[in-house]
Amino acid sequence: MPREFQFQVSPEVAAQEVLLKQHVAKLFQVSPQDIQKVNVVKRSVDARQKSIKINIKAIVYLVGEEYHETTIGIPEYPNVENAQEVIVVGAGPAGLFAALQLIEKGLKPIVLERGKDVRGRRRDLKAINRDHVVNPESNYCFGEGGAGTYSDGKLYTRSKKRGDVDRILQLLVAYGASSEILVEAHPHIGTNKLPQIIQDIREKIIEHGGKVLFETKVTDILIKNNEVKGIVTQYGDTILAPNIILATGHSARDIFELLYQKGIEIEAKPFALGVRAEHPQSLIDSIQYSCDFRGQYLPPAPYSVVKQVNGRGMYSFCMCPGGVIAPCATAEGEVVTNGWSPSKRDQATANSGIVVELRLEDFKPFAKFGPLAGMEFQKDIEQRAWRLAGQTQKVPAQRMVDFSQRKTSAEIPKTSYVPGTTSIELGEVFPGFLTQTMRQGFQEFGKSMKGYFTNEAILHAPESRTSSPVRIPRDPQTLEHIQIKGLYPCGEGAGYAGGIISAAIDGEKCALKIAENLKK
Repeated sequence: MPREFQFQVSPEVAAQEVLLKQHVAKLFQVSPQDIQKVNVVKRSVDARQKSIKINIKAIVYLVGEEYHETTIGIPEYPNVENAQEVIVVGAGPAGLFAALQLIEKGLKPIVLERGKDVRGRRRDLKAINRDHVVNPESNYCFGEGGAGTYSDGKLYTRSKKRGDVDRILQLLVAYGASSEILVEAHPHIGTNKLPQIIQDIREKIIEHGGKVLFETKVTDILIKNNEVKGIVTQYGDTILAPNIILATGHSARDIFELLYQKGIEIEAKPFALGVRAEHPQSLIDSIQYSCDFRGQYLPPAPYSVVKQVNGRGMYSFCMCPGGVIAPCATAEGEVVTNGWSPSKRDQATANSGIVVELRLEDFKPFAKFGPLAGMEFQKDIEQRAWRLAGQTQKVPAQRMVDFSQRKTSAEIPKTSYVPGTTSIELGEVFPGFLTQTMRQGFQEFGKSMKGYFTNEAILHAPESRTSSPVRIPRDPQTLEHIQIKGLYPCGEGAGYAGGIISAAIDGEKCALKIAENLKK
């Protein structure tokens, strides 16, 4: 009978099937020839000791025991061309997985995406990197696949309590992701591989009768007697439907403004803001693995650090081993940073958002904007950074130790941020309480990670789009807006998710609620 084992091996053994089988044979006290299959179901790096180990959880099959290679297939979807229509606003993970779930339940999704399809976005990404031109409808945040498509594709989530993580991972594998994402403790697809997966999901939606409309921005939501009736697009077209899943992402400021103007209840939400720090990947490897050279069997080292500084949490966010920093502005007159890694994580640098938690009272200078106060706080920093760096997509930058010592860096070396940097004392970018927290916090980080606090590290400002500055309140049971029947606030933009997996889970949950309500 197959048995499940948990054990540790060296990175070299974990990476080579023959050596892994030999190791398991010793545990079983049998010959390697008696081992039919070592089926690894979970794998993680344990770097706590000087001798780095790989944690393996595996099901072991001896010769003669029944073993079948499992294949994960795409579900059998019905054709929904003539079914009840549901409007889905936004083609990020929340919107796309909501659309797939609607089809599974026999409903027709009409997906409206303000940006371009996943391939068409590339020209606009090139323009922002090379020419400093921001297309407000097509950029790293807006377009098919949402922000995650071209800003990393991390799949790690702590949101297991929110839903079935494995189901989402299996669906991604069915649509073309490597089955390794089912095994790795911190799964990652990579910005180079996600576009094809996203395209295949869209084609499946269309194949089964759904609609996907690109470059179609919602400019109004039609409501009568506190019930949804449909939407109006920028072209003046009206699309009618009694249910709308609002999955617009955390940067769709015009949607927040629309809801506020229409008297639809929204509320300011705390978020986090700071900088994106870039180190040589080799330095992070040496810190995390306690070695001069990582070797071929260990992945580029990530890191995660959390500190309490001046009564506030300061922590790493969206850490990208072997990755680059990208320009993520969504309008002219602002600069924003984010990070991503290709699937191999083979770039020379590592970067991470290093952010400080904000509180609602921090937004008091913008109180006149009501529930949009946090959004205006965010905008103010992004616009100030743009002005200070030269009014292009260059960002303010400073060496880490120089920042903590209030010294403008004499020069900034070339970093992975393609549009370039301008040497600025970053205290000019942020409010005083944020600056002081970060100055002290980086020194505290250095105490936990010897070598981290160094002038080899370059800080890029700001990292400001960590999560939505607004929450769109909904009933916890029905998932409908607390005021508007048929409106389902969903995903990151509504304040109910924080990444690809949790957004996809939330999209599915909203779709299931709509299907459930329509059956009543």
